[in-house]
Amino acid sequence: MLSVIKLFVLLGFIFMSSFACGKDYNFKPAVSMYGEPKYKEGFVSFDYVNVSAPNGGTLKQASFGSFDSFNPFSINGVSPAGIGLTHDSLMKQSADEAFSLYGLIADGVYILPDKKGVVFHINPKATFNDGSKITANDVLFSFEILKEKGSPTYRYYYRDVEKVEVEDDQTIVFYFYKDTENRELPFILGELAVLSATWWKERDFDKTSLDIPVSSGAYVIENFTPGRSITYQKNKNYWAKDLNVNKGFYHFDKFHFDYYRDTTVALEAFKAGEFDVRLENEAKKWANFQQEKNVLNGRIKLRSFDYHLPSGMQGYVFNLRKPLFQDKNVRKALSLAFDFDWMNYNLFHGLYSRTTSFFDNSYLKAPSLPDTAELKLLEPFENQLDSSVFEPLYQKDSTNIRERLYQAMDLLKSSGWAINEKGFLEKDGKEFEFEILIDTASAAAWERITLPFVGKLLRLGIKAHIRTVDLLQYKNRLDSFEYDMIVSVWGQSLSPGNEQRYFWTSSAADSKGSMNYSGLKSPVVDALVEEIIQASSQEELVTAVHALDRVLLHEHIVIPHWYTPSHRYMFQNTIGMPTSVPLKGADILTWWKI
Repeated sequence: MLSVIKLFVLLGFIFMSSFACGKDYNFKPAVSMYGEPKYKEGFVSFDYVNVSAPNGGTLKQASFGSFDSFNPFSINGVSPAGIGLTHDSLMKQSADEAFSLYGLIADGVYILPDKKGVVFHINPKATFNDGSKITANDVLFSFEILKEKGSPTYRYYYRDVEKVEVEDDQTIVFYFYKDTENRELPFILGELAVLSATWWKERDFDKTSLDIPVSSGAYVIENFTPGRSITYQKNKNYWAKDLNVNKGFYHFDKFHFDYYRDTTVALEAFKAGEFDVRLENEAKKWANFQQEKNVLNGRIKLRSFDYHLPSGMQGYVFNLRKPLFQDKNVRKALSLAFDFDWMNYNLFHGLYSRTTSFFDNSYLKAPSLPDTAELKLLEPFENQLDSSVFEPLYQKDSTNIRERLYQAMDLLKSSGWAINEKGFLEKDGKEFEFEILIDTASAAAWERITLPFVGKLLRLGIKAHIRTVDLLQYKNRLDSFEYDMIVSVWGQSLSPGNEQRYFWTSSAADSKGSMNYSGLKSPVVDALVEEIIQASSQEELVTAVHALDRVLLHEHIVIPHWYTPSHRYMFQNTIGMPTSVPLKGADILTWWKI
């Protein structure tokens, strides 16, 4: 995730106690998507933190690849791990609610009548790390520069904002287009990262640079060695350290990241105590590590943290911009050749479940058959959809790979592919051959997983090659869609919204740097994404998400992988953490050094 990126649909607004300011704006210090905010005015801290935990020490972590820019908001360059520590947003989420925002840089929010705009009041105590005041002009600058020169993400998020006005140093108003029903927009704007207009106006936002910026967060960059390491030091003059939304966070004096070339070397460094925490995504390493002596004697601990959010979609992504993958039967055939059951048993120790939805592990997953409300939503598109869309989902493929390969070959033959004299698939004089692009940092893990898939494809006469490139080249090729197939993941929340434009729509398919990695262009998907964004109730939202999920699954733009409803962490026994785990899972920013 976003953060990945945190994006949510606003289904209703419930506010806490208010104060008057400006043009009689009835500012509120918190806003919730579902019902009333959990935390009332005057709360001390979020329930899932430990405000009594000791402060101090350095949390050491590993990262991979390299970095060449301290600007995480631009499509250009690669920013370092942990750079988010240096930036604050207008408001802050709580992790134990589906979605609520509480005041941070903005101490108040007001929704204009008919929800056609939002007003934020800037906390007069808010400052950047150089001591300069954060004002509404900085917020305006941040919005405009991100929309104009930031990642394409921001243009999708902010496109329903018609104009912005600064009324005074503490008050800024965002007006929405009159015909929009984009109720998520106040939340998106509430998560706007605030940049220093004074510092950035003297620099080229598009240019990669390792000049340390003036920033707004709890930490500042202390030192770094490009390609080797970076250290963040707690900002001793951080104005918001005593705000209730920050109490119980930021116990470590420093965050330090060392860069490694591959995960195997990093694992050995972790065993040797070179860093403190490791998020383990490989089932084999997790299972093997549980048996090792340095775990059993207590020096290193392992813990799984359950989360209660959609698992999202990870898989092999077809690039439909390539003629080879524009035939849906071809995509279905390759999906049949992916032997998850064998992998789960032989490679993953049975720890995973097969992903069958873009919103798995949640009520947003489309049911097997559409209900009345979903059918009504899909009815106008009936002539544009394959009849299979209205048939039952989740009919498990045979576990017999030989049977599935026969089915795959039948599909390929129906699309004009035939075996040539060399034993390879051929059509119009061209053999079926493509690359699967991966990055060097994860190559060891993905080669182990992908090679069996490549072997199954070869049995069909398909030549698939693994292409490994360094992280910078990988990012550049993703941004420009220069690949045949990649491994990727789309994270999801319990309230999908504007980010779906960035993931799936026709306009995103042509926008470099977007997450429409497949290049999907579907008027039906475009319309369903807008239905999600414009949903006026939770019921309408769920119906629209079900419909989108169903249509995406039938587009076969991805070969789904697997998921587990927990995050697996390894950590040194010098690390402490709260006893309770919130709805959204563990948060390292609430941990401490023992």
